[in-house]
Amino acid sequence: MQYDIKITGGTILDGSGEAGYAGDVGIKDGKVVALGSAPGDATKTIDATGKLVTPGFVDIHTHYDAQIMWDKMLTISPWHGVTTVVMGNCGFGIAPTRPEHRLLIAETLENVEGMSVAALKAGLGEEWSFETFPEYMDAIEASGTAINVGVLLGHTPLRMYVMGEDATEREATTEEIAEMKSIVAEGLEAGAIGFATSKARTHVGYRGKPVPSRLACPEELKQLTGALGDAQKGMIQATIGEGMSYDQFAEITKDTGRRISWTALLSGVAIAGPGGYQAQLRKSEELIAAGHDVVPQVTCRPLNFEFNFKAPFLFESSKVFKPVSQSDFEGRKKIYADPDFRERFKQMLAKPGNGLGAGFPKSIVSNCSSDESVNERLLSELAEERGQHIVDVALDISLANELEVRFRMPVANDNEDEVQELLDHPETVLGLSDAGAHASQLCDACFSTHLLGHWVRDKGTIPIERAIRMLTSRPAEVFGITDRGTLAEGKPADVVVIDLENVGASNLERVYDLPADQDRLISEAAGIDAVIVNGVMLRENNVDQVDPNKDSLPGRLLRNGAAQAQA
Repeated sequence: MQYDIKITGGTILDGSGEAGYAGDVGIKDGKVVALGSAPGDATKTIDATGKLVTPGFVDIHTHYDAQIMWDKMLTISPWHGVTTVVMGNCGFGIAPTRPEHRLLIAETLENVEGMSVAALKAGLGEEWSFETFPEYMDAIEASGTAINVGVLLGHTPLRMYVMGEDATEREATTEEIAEMKSIVAEGLEAGAIGFATSKARTHVGYRGKPVPSRLACPEELKQLTGALGDAQKGMIQATIGEGMSYDQFAEITKDTGRRISWTALLSGVAIAGPGGYQAQLRKSEELIAAGHDVVPQVTCRPLNFEFNFKAPFLFESSKVFKPVSQSDFEGRKKIYADPDFRERFKQMLAKPGNGLGAGFPKSIVSNCSSDESVNERLLSELAEERGQHIVDVALDISLANELEVRFRMPVANDNEDEVQELLDHPETVLGLSDAGAHASQLCDACFSTHLLGHWVRDKGTIPIERAIRMLTSRPAEVFGITDRGTLAEGKPADVVVIDLENVGASNLERVYDLPADQDRLISEAAGIDAVIVNGVMLRENNVDQVDPNKDSLPGRLLRNGAAQAQA
């Protein structure tokens, strides 16, 4: 046979978790047509001697919903071997959205997901090519993407579409719930892989208001998730919080027969709350033992946020910061200079069991332009030197720099023994990269190369076969993605060639390549020698092999978890 691409001499890990084996891979017309033995020539041959050949990685927790409209390459995910992503997590997205709500949606994404309104407005433009969710799906498919994309229908834009600004103020009426349920059903018919929602108190939207999904009553959640039960399609992604936790998970899974994957199971009191991650893990185990299809998401990276007091995302769930959230830039500066506010801030941090109080003293000044001597130094050290409280130090240097000073704060997952326990648990799934969100605050889109370089090669605590399953077939199974995640003859050829000796993620770098010259953090990949999507060489030796402005892109929209047959 004459192959389009042939990969020779590598160790094949098919994503099943079974041991690897030496062999070749033959690819033709977008599919794997030979595995193990691949006699014949090829238009392009890749020598993978000493390398691993695996399925493309699946990232189930991204927020590329807006970025996909201006960045068809979905950078930086493919750099790190990701060939399939799921968008719309935590109930956030940009469809359905009425024209009059576009700015409110952008402001919500700015506050809750750290996306720049300037970048969103410049990237999306004045006129969007869609309003409804089916139109959004069609727009993605018409535009094309470098990698495969599955889309969750988000509760927040859905609620605002039906209720307008009331979505952030009150419960929905019976009629409004019925309308929302019909839109969920319409979304599933159009190919949504599920429905996503959030009740997390940290999810604060525009002008300090709770994101719309947090106002949903139990009956609303029952009816909207019931649309999935009626259709017997899709899964539910939920961000845990009051009114959407273990009791609700049990009820919803029982009523609908649909899976729930919830975020996020992390070590560290700042996130896990009373009892910590172990209590959450035990509660999940009890649900699963009782027959409920519930899958917690975990992550392999420490959760570190870079933030400034211009956009204090980490603190906005606190009542102390409500006036800050409701104020403009000049108003925020006045509040930060107010001794009474500072005292309330200090008292909030001092409350027993407050994870922010534990994390904030460990914060590092990551970027202060007026005094570079404080960069990469602990706030607690600076406070001790100056004889001040850490709150006064942080706010003083922030005010001296128009609130642009950035701090890097550990929030969760900084104890690797605890993280190991979560990664090893058979009922968890690897997620929470947040790729596309919090762009100026963190970058965990490199989770895959971090897992392989740090946990597999350097620590040696995760066998490579299991790590590849964690990155491929396991997340695909959990999210109902049926045609990705394994290497097998006849399946789409999403393939990664990995140099395990060198694989890894670089330190974070701040770049200004978003629309309107806005900034984001990126991480370069090492050891990802080739990335193939649907039989097309997407990247080789860290260089893109397709031009999004000229070439037809190989990614496919995964409607209901699978690419539709092309005519």
